[in-house]
Amino acid sequence: MFVKTGDKVKVIAGKEKGKEGTVLSVNVKKNRVVVKGLNMIKKHQKPSQTNANGGVIEVEGSIHASNVKVISKADKN
Repeated sequence: MFVKTGDKVKVIAGKEKGKEGTVLSVNVKKNRVVVKGLNMIKKHQKPSQTNANGGVIEVEGSIHASNVKVISKADKN
């Protein structure tokens, strides 16, 4: 896959077209990426010890890898 975690990408198709962000995670089997701050979805969460109230939270949803273009590669340490 041409996209790696930490790369800066630009969305070239879909509802988030034209926006930029950093790749948080990559799913190679499904050919999808999660970009920080883009494609936000609402997720219902049950109460737990870490989140006592539960409720509706917003998290990043995945975007198909063909809909993103790499702007700059992540630095290798």
